[in-house]
Amino acid sequence: MKEDSAKYTLIGPFSQILTMAGLPKTGPVQDEQLQVLERAGILVHGTEVVKVDAYDKLHKLALEQQYHLEIINEPLVLLPGLIDAHTHICFAGNRANDYAMRVAGKSYLEIARNGGGILDSVRKTREATLVELVDLLRKRCDRHLKEGVTTCEVKSGYGLNVEDELKMLEAIKLVNKHHPLDLVPTCLAAHMVPPEHAEAKIYLEEVVTKLLPQVLEQDLARRVDIFVEETAYKEGEALEYLLAAKEMGFDLTVHADQFSTSGSKVAAEAGAVSADHLEASSEEEIALLKEAGVVATVLPGASLGLGMHYAPARKMLDGGLCLAIATDWNPGSAPMGDLLVQAAVLGAAEKLTTAETLAAITVRAAYALNLSDRGILAKGQQADMVAFATDNHRDILYFQGKLKPAHIWKKGRRI
Repeated sequence: MKEDSAKYTLIGPFSQILTMAGLPKTGPVQDEQLQVLERAGILVHGTEVVKVDAYDKLHKLALEQQYHLEIINEPLVLLPGLIDAHTHICFAGNRANDYAMRVAGKSYLEIARNGGGILDSVRKTREATLVELVDLLRKRCDRHLKEGVTTCEVKSGYGLNVEDELKMLEAIKLVNKHHPLDLVPTCLAAHMVPPEHAEAKIYLEEVVTKLLPQVLEQDLARRVDIFVEETAYKEGEALEYLLAAKEMGFDLTVHADQFSTSGSKVAAEAGAVSADHLEASSEEEIALLKEAGVVATVLPGASLGLGMHYAPARKMLDGGLCLAIATDWNPGSAPMGDLLVQAAVLGAAEKLTTAETLAAITVRAAYALNLSDRGILAKGQQADMVAFATDNHRDILYFQGKLKPAHIWKKGRRI
């Protein structure tokens, strides 16, 4: 056997491979722009993609070079692994009572007065041990991976003090170390103003001076987030906080425009990588985000959970934005956590092309996380791949998320 040949593997033939390569980073995407290779194979070396091409051509090369063969004997369509760019899946407890009250017509304030809301999750997460948080997060990662998500952003934000925010980020780090699913941690210590702090400004100063230096020192996160809303943090204090975090070397993302429109302005002025939610965004906010080069990450799971309208995804694309779709999986407003279902439902509601929807949960979701090594199947990219039991890629969204991946590869290894 030739030197190093054992490290090369040819996988195929697939009925179709959608590489998601060559698509524009921003604006609309037509289905005709999708690179769809028929009866194709993918050559992998270790954890990376070497080449995607016609299977017969790659098979001849593999035989000559004595590469390992992983034969596919069923109709399958292969895509890059799905990327969920916004989640809150590190938490303890359950807010089913909140949901029941909400669908019965109770307001957010009424639910909070009855012991519900985000602070309920804060209480339960503070009470949980590190071991308990690790176990809960691992189980959610297991489910996400089975549903085709190979990279997942995870926020803190249910600790709201130095000790418990560090505990959450440590849990994320421990699961990331041992789970096949890649986790991208984000420090959302500025989720809400904690109940023991009367002033947001004093708490944010504590986060900047006491928490964020430890986050960097312990390598717990390289991203910082803040919820900009009347019930959370105001525009001015949020911008000051983000600029301080940016000065420390953090990438920025913002919970923006969920109910009112000030967060997108903060994201644009701070130079955030992404602005997430955006249900309340108008053409003015879309223009601000476009000029600043901010990725728009929309969260249909929150709209479904709260019974409210979707973010204007079609207008965002037509306005020249890079659109990502994420689940917002959390115990309160978005408990479903199924990325493919949510993307398909949003695509139907907002009239997104198949190409736009699939890009929003692969290559454009990678842009939202500032990741350049995944989201497409091309030379040098991480070999994260999902295969669906069909010979027509249109079936994936046609069945609105009920067609789940039949096979999943993470870093070149079949899970």
